[in-house]
Amino acid sequence: MDFELTQEHVIFRETFRDFAQKEIAPLAEEAEETETFPKQLFPRMGELGFLCVSYPERYGGPGADKITECIYVEELCRVSSGLGSAFLIQGGLGTYPILQYGTEDQKQRFLVPAIKGHKISAFGLTEPNAGSDAASLRTRAARDGDSYVINGSKTFITNAPIADFVIVAAYTDPSKRGAGVNLFIVEDGTPGFRKGRKLKKVGNRSSETGELFFEECRVPKGNMIGEKEGGGFAQLEDTLRSGRITYGARCTGVAQAAFDATLAYARERIQFGKPIVQFQSIRFRLAEMAMYIDIMRTITYRAAWLHDQGRPCMKEASMVKLFCSETLQKITNQGMQIHGGYGYMMEYPIQRHWRDGRLFTVTEGTSEIQHMVIAREMGF
Repeated sequence: MDFELTQEHVIFRETFRDFAQKEIAPLAEEAEETETFPKQLFPRMGELGFLCVSYPERYGGPGADKITECIYVEELCRVSSGLGSAFLIQGGLGTYPILQYGTEDQKQRFLVPAIKGHKISAFGLTEPNAGSDAASLRTRAARDGDSYVINGSKTFITNAPIADFVIVAAYTDPSKRGAGVNLFIVEDGTPGFRKGRKLKKVGNRSSETGELFFEECRVPKGNMIGEKEGGGFAQLEDTLRSGRITYGARCTGVAQAAFDATLAYARERIQFGKPIVQFQSIRFRLAEMAMYIDIMRTITYRAAWLHDQGRPCMKEASMVKLFCSETLQKITNQGMQIHGGYGYMMEYPIQRHWRDGRLFTVTEGTSEIQHMVIAREMGF
């Protein structure tokens, strides 16, 4: 692996960083306060090729590699983790199963408009009683002629209030724990499909999160992802592996934003007659923060490289998710501590990074689940 970014990577990073600062950053604070996502960003991002950046050109994507996607996610979440999470779903969980396992018809009807930003996606897996133990989900999809009738509910679903379609995990054969799951594409407006309340969150407030309900919701057989009943869990594992690598970049972006805010504050804050950045204890803490961020970025790029080579990397993906999300907690805590009382005030951005980052050890596989995956992949 070459530890130098290619010229294409550097150009992309500078181009997207400039776009994010000019067109996304000015919307972040209002979106946080109103807890409303600025949907106009979707077609704008799609127009410029900034949605689904690793997806093939034949479907309208830029066809970039996984490292480019990680650069994109880091820069996005450096500006706003909340806004970033909506785009992560669009270029990951909410479309990846269609890209990898969907029919050509499904790709044309759902994937292509999503890449262009004309349709917003969501991914419905988590339920009130099925989180880390995803195999215990209760949503059912019963075959009825040329349709499937779905009954169940989902919660904590990113993009749920604004989604045009949702990929829903449901059992077609409840007798086969895990193996009897399938994924279905359910469009907004389908009879029996209802969006519940929008959920209020501690952090990532600019990302709209909500509940979904399915009551005798009839979808065509052609909306099932995959050629046969069963196999949905393997599709989920593949999707989550890719997403966990990207999650490393998400954590790195928030960590970098926390470091930038803390360094700026330490240079401006005067105590005992000089900026606090001149005190050894502060300088050492900042140096340690920078060290950890560099490690986070490096292991994320390594896993992305393995993914691009087509090599097995479930272990490495879980290591990235575990290390980066847990290390982020240390970095944001240090940032809060250096800010002192001002860090607890809403006018300083460090509190947002602290609140946003707290979520990351929980979603897309808790830290406890990552430990289990790593141990399993290592054979013990």
